[in-house]
Amino acid sequence: MRSRWRRQPDGLLPIALRRWLSEPDSLTARCQRHCRSFRVRVLAQGRQPALGEAFGRVCLPMREVLLECDGVPVIFAHSVLSAPRSGRLGGWFAGLGNRSLGSLLFRYPGFVREEIEYLRLDARHPLYRRVCAAAGESPGFWARRSRHHLGASSVLVTEVFLPAIARLN
Repeated sequence: MRSRWRRQPDGLLPIALRRWLSEPDSLTARCQRHCRSFRVRVLAQGRQPALGEAFGRVCLPMREVLLECDGVPVIFAHSVLSAPRSGRLGGWFAGLGNRSLGSLLFRYPGFVREEIEYLRLDARHPLYRRVCAAAGESPGFWARRSRHHLGASSVLVTEVFLPAIARLN
């Protein structure tokens, strides 16, 4: 049975992660405040089959990155556009390079963010293996996701919190 995304994290959430998961603004900006050297490492970008629950079996523009503080990965981010052709948003998304998506979403005034959902990501979730391949094995990871709209286009952003994030408090 697959885990379900929830509107509130459950009571097992470690205190060290509480503020990170509930951050209403850009995680990029928060990371930058907590480290000397911040980097976005692009792991994958292009059209790939979307992970089932969000979009079905369609190939959509996707991007996966690691956010690193002082050379240590702290967040794995997986972003998927809602349609193969997403107008202005699609062009911006394709041209991000090593900049964070948050640098666009939280600086451009036209974006509207839906409610944040939370999940304890484990081996039952299709994203789990990708996170482990990029950041190392763990029995589970806390994650959050939200959809950001710009007109008729949208991007679903899933942010997975890696164990090293707890050291940034």
